[in-house]
Amino acid sequence: MSGWDRDAIDLVEPGYIEFTQDGTGQFGFIAVRGWLDGRPLERDGRVGVEFTWAGVDESDPVSGRGWAVRVDGEAIEGHVSFHLGDDSTFRAEPFAADDRVDGQ
Repeated sequence: MSGWDRDAIDLVEPGYIEFTQDGTGQFGFIAVRGWLDGRPLERDGRVGVEFTWAGVDESDPVSGRGWAVRVDGEAIEGHVSFHLGDDSTFRAEPFAADDRVDGQ
């Protein structure tokens, strides 16, 4: 993420973003947890998703929007914004079995 350093991103748990087949998903980084509502998108010829999200930041309600596109095989790149607040680009790659928290 361009907006925060790696130690901050993984503060509570390893930072992640997850999209499901039904267009929903979730993410977590620092002390933020968000739930996604996504729609298919094509950006610069790449398949992706645009989404709105709602969640919590240290128990305070937060919301925003973002987008992500597939790059380099299974990796994704995108942007996440907080309503009236911070924003950041991000790059994510699939978890390997050894990287998963508590085997999940």
